[in-house]
Amino acid sequence: MTAGLNTIVYPVKDIARAKALFSALLEVEPYADEPYYVGFKDAGQDVGLDPNGHAKGMTGPVPYWHVSDIRGRLAALLDAGAELLQDVQEVGGGRMIASVKDGDGNLVGLVQDA
Repeated sequence: MTAGLNTIVYPVKDIARAKALFSALLEVEPYADEPYYVGFKDAGQDVGLDPNGHAKGMTGPVPYWHVSDIRGRLAALLDAGAELLQDVQEVGGGRMIASVKDGDGNLVGLVQDA
């Protein structure tokens, strides 16, 4: 079972330009502002900008499903035919992420908070 789709991450080439655009769109400052990731929170939604996303195989925005057992959900997706893009990785504060590609090339992300 998931806790819903609360996070979306955009691969970006120019993080400063993307940060300015999303700051203007969301009318908030980022809660995380690092060279490797910029994150915004707005209306219960987490919007991330990843300057390394294209190199990781992100072809567009990736929706992240919040789950309670990331390893179990990842295994279920792989058993169902998904292709692994990023294995489970901690990204700080106990948050873990992973991503796969389905048979149609759609990207699906998973996130588990500590």
